[in-house]
This record gives sequence, structure tokens and C-alpha cells, in this order.
Amino acid sequence: MRTFKSLTEQEILALAISLEEEDARIYDDFAQRLKTDYPATAQMLDEMRAEEDGHRHRLIELHRSKFGDHIPLIRRQDVKGFVQRGPIWLASGLRVDTARKQVELMELETKQFYERAIAQSHDAGIRQLLGDLAEEERKHADLAEHLETQQQTSGARKEEDATRQRLFVLQVVQPGLAGLMDGSVSTLAPLFAAAFATHKTWDTFRVGLAAAVGAGISMGFAEALSDDGSLTGRGRPLIRGIVCGLMTALGGLGHTVPYLIPDFWTATVVAAIVVAIELGVIAWIRNHYMDTPLLGAIFQVVVGGVLVFLAGILIGSS
Repeated sequence: MRTFKSLTEQEILALAISLEEEDARIYDDFAQRLKTDYPATAQMLDEMRAEEDGHRHRLIELHRSKFGDHIPLIRRQDVKGFVQRGPIWLASGLRVDTARKQVELMELETKQFYERAIAQSHDAGIRQLLGDLAEEERKHADLAEHLETQQQTSGARKEEDATRQRLFVLQVVQPGLAGLMDGSVSTLAPLFAAAFATHKTWDTFRVGLAAAVGAGISMGFAEALSDDGSLTGRGRPLIRGIVCGLMTALGGLGHTVPYLIPDFWTATVVAAIVVAIELGVIAWIRNHYMDTPLLGAIFQVVVGGVLVFLAGILIGSS
């Protein structure tokens, strides 16, 4: 690996060409991945890519006039001091905020590269082009800000934010809510049946723990295998399965943990309070994210939960 100070003027030009080509391709990759859900941001990235392509052509022309047609292959990873970037193609998911932040960092790094390259160059033509490109990279930040303002004025950014909210609901809230409902409701009957059948808190805790963990594993696999997300837009199956499984286990553990309290009736009262809180949280999530009327959500969740709760008590007491 070479130090930046050891590079010749030809090598600096070759490195600049490589950087502009890499940045243009990254912008193009970002645009392709975001164009379906975030078309305004994808258009901004396409304009940035066109700018980088123009820079590359000007650098190649200058290199040809100064050093000939052969351009040495020098890449960012060959020179010390550059931030190492992970390969875009390995990333299976891309958040729009992540792409915007990455673009900002790329422009800053490229600007700093040109400013350092000017100080190391002595040829007037090379210094002039590098100075022009440094100024244009500085303006890229203004261009991004201007395009961002245009998006907000036209309503495109608001539309993209709404799309992101819908994707969050599809990929996180829905599987998480399904798991929380299943874990909170389906484990009530075995837990309270064991509690009133044995009146032993430790045995009840073990039954609840087994029910919660088992339900979490079952729901996690069921969600992950339900679809691959390619047609429904529900995101990666692995992430959905993990979210659903964890929330299922959490829902079951919430009213199981109180049975670590040695006194049976104290533990049961605390567990009942936790159940009421769980059902209220589920009703709120359905109202807030799923647009279910609050009274309707309360009726659906609370009535079902209470029936399962009573069924467990009756079975355990019989």
C-alpha cells in the first residue's frame, strides 16, 4: 500500500479517475435500488452520477494529453488514508437515509482528496483541473441540499417518507405485532391453568417459560417461511422471522416472569396486571400503525385475551 505523498502526478490523475468511476457506479447502484420506493432520491442520485461521469471524462482527457493513453490501475484500497467502503452488492437491504448519508460522506472525502492533490501537483494544467473539480465537489453538497429542498417543496420527500412508513409497517410492525399477540394471548391458558392446578409458582414459571420459548420458535419459523417478500414487499424473511419470534417470546415472558415471586397470590395478581398492560399495548399498536379504531382494537384484543385468561383459570381449577 502506497502513501498519498509518494504518488506522482500521473498516479494522482489515475487515482482520481478511479475514484470518480467508483463513485458514479455507487450512485447508480443506489439509484437502481431506491427508484421503486424513492423515485425522487433516485433521480437526485442519477444527476450526481452524471456529474461524476463528466469529471471522469475531463480527467481522462487531461491524462491523455499529459501522459498518453495508458492509465495505471490505482484504486482507493491501494493508497493509505481512504475510508474503506463495504461492497454495495453484498448489502441485501438499503435504507434511503443510509444512502443519503453515504453520498454526503463520499462527496466530502472526494473534495478533500482534490484539495490535497492540488498541493502535491506542480503542473499548471493539472492544478487547474484539480482545483475546478474540488470546487465542483464542494458545490455537490449545495446541489444535494437544493434537490432536497425541491423534494420537500414538491411533496416528493413527504411521499417518500410515507412510503418508508408503509415499508416499516409491513416489514417490522406487522410481524412484530403478530408475534406479540400470539405470545401474549396463546400462552395465557397454559400458564394460568398450570398456576391454578398446582398453586406452585416455580412450576408455573417453568410452564410459562416453555410455552413462551416454544411459541417464539414456532412463530419465527412460520413467519420466515410464509413468503420471501419479493411480491408482497414485506422484506427479508430472516428479519421478519426474528422479529416475530422475539416478540412472541417477549409476549409470553411478560406474564410469566411474575411467577418468580414465591407467594402464589402476589405473583398471580402481578401477572394479571401485566396481562392487562400487554393487551393495552397491543390495542394501541393496532390503532397507531394499523389504523384500527381504538374501541374496535380494544374490543378485539381485550375480549379475546380475557376469554383465554378465564379459560386457563377454569381448566386449572377444575
